[in-house]
Amino acid sequence: MERWLLTSVEDEVELVGRILQKPCLRSFVVVISVFVLSNCASAPKGDPETLAEFQKLNDPIEPTNRAIFSLNQGIDKAIIKPITGFYRTITPAPAREAVHSFLENLRTPVILANDVLQGEIGRAGNTVIRFGVNSTWGILGFRDAASDLGFEHHTEDFGQTLAMWGIGEGPFLMLPVLGPSNPRDAVGKVVDYLIDPINWWATNTDSGVVSMTRTGITGIDTRDQLWDVLEDIDKNSLDPYASIRSLYRQRRMDDIRNGAEVDDPPAPTLGGDFELADPEGMDRAPTNK
Repeated sequence: MERWLLTSVEDEVELVGRILQKPCLRSFVVVISVFVLSNCASAPKGDPETLAEFQKLNDPIEPTNRAIFSLNQGIDKAIIKPITGFYRTITPAPAREAVHSFLENLRTPVILANDVLQGEIGRAGNTVIRFGVNSTWGILGFRDAASDLGFEHHTEDFGQTLAMWGIGEGPFLMLPVLGPSNPRDAVGKVVDYLIDPINWWATNTDSGVVSMTRTGITGIDTRDQLWDVLEDIDKNSLDPYASIRSLYRQRRMDDIRNGAEVDDPPAPTLGGDFELADPEGMDRAPTNK
């Protein structure tokens, strides 16, 4: 299996290279760049402490980001949260967890591609085994049977791959509907979408409804997974925007480091599996994964 995975590295790199040359992706990068540059706030002058805080937060377009965050909150309260709340009401927790496991299994090819692109052959092998076990014994992934056998789930995406290739995260972004991000992760989302076999199939067979349905269900599942932490922020945080910004950057750092410990311990937890932490130094993870 490892020999097969090693020989597939060149093919994966070639595929991503072709994707990165797609006009739509280049246009997306240009739009993101223009958006950031046109909305950048000037760095404060005169006060070293204020300047240091400005640089640490890495949020030069904060006023625009906060406006988009307010828009997202309005959409969430009016549409997404009520739908997710209804889903939680009519669907028992074990059934919701089965749906989450199924969606994770569908994403396995994207995880595998990024495992290989990062040179993580052992983790790629684990991903292949998980897909085989969960797609059969786990009944299409509705049950995470692989974890019961010791093959634990991990996630990889092209944003993480870019980080391991030495690409900086860029400034913090709050995207409409999609939520917290940065230029590196925004590009990563586009690439992950393009290399996903289901999206390829849906595009080539005029079955866009399949991709749209999956996206909708994934959105509800994601909101369900974040329900408790978002409720905690809404009730207890004096500045929800700042809390979510910090939570996002901490979570992404943890993803890039594959859960490895960092030198500075995180601050107390805000709720769920997320932790608040000083975002300084999150731009580049060490390569000894």
